[in-house]
Amino acid sequence: MAKSQGFELYALTIAYGQRHAREIESARAVARALTCARHLELPIDLRAIGGSSLTSDASVPRDRDLTAADVQTSIPSTYVPARNTIFLSVALGWAETLGAHDLVIGVNALDYSGYPDCRPEFIAAFEGLANLATRDGVQGGRFRVHTPLIDLSKADIIRRGLALGVDYGLTHSCYDPVESGAPCGRCDSCLLRARGFREAGVPDPLLLR
Repeated sequence: MAKSQGFELYALTIAYGQRHAREIESARAVARALTCARHLELPIDLRAIGGSSLTSDASVPRDRDLTAADVQTSIPSTYVPARNTIFLSVALGWAETLGAHDLVIGVNALDYSGYPDCRPEFIAAFEGLANLATRDGVQGGRFRVHTPLIDLSKADIIRRGLALGVDYGLTHSCYDPVESGAPCGRCDSCLLRARGFREAGVPDPLLLR
């Protein structure tokens, strides 16, 4: 979506000790497909902090009813403490060195599994921080955090991507892939992805392999 708007793309992937490291391979493939000016892979190991089933040996929730009221109002164990704050802070630092003022993050406030750092309020607060805590900001520059997916359903995201020529076979969503790297099909992220493709009325290319 950013590319279609004419932005030159600089992609950032954080290797934070996540158990679903398969996503890093997908990030490389996506960056190549988008012909990014640069794809920066940065290690910031959050396993020492803990507090998440994505950075520990704790079990990842599976087969949950994502429509249940208690599930929709609770924060699952897959929440990584302050992850998007950390990611955006690193992206902000890199943007300032590049002379860029537009950050793009794919947070979603509809199918977001209860994560507090995917909400519009968080994005607005971080954008304010970015303009207070940087040299460019205090010298009159204006940083903006773009969230093009924030109000879209998973089905709408899939439809928009297909219209833009996205190859979803390059993407990865699973929190806890099997040894081969294939999606487990049972974690919250897999269930949300499956629902999105089902509601969009198109097959998931990852499941056709």
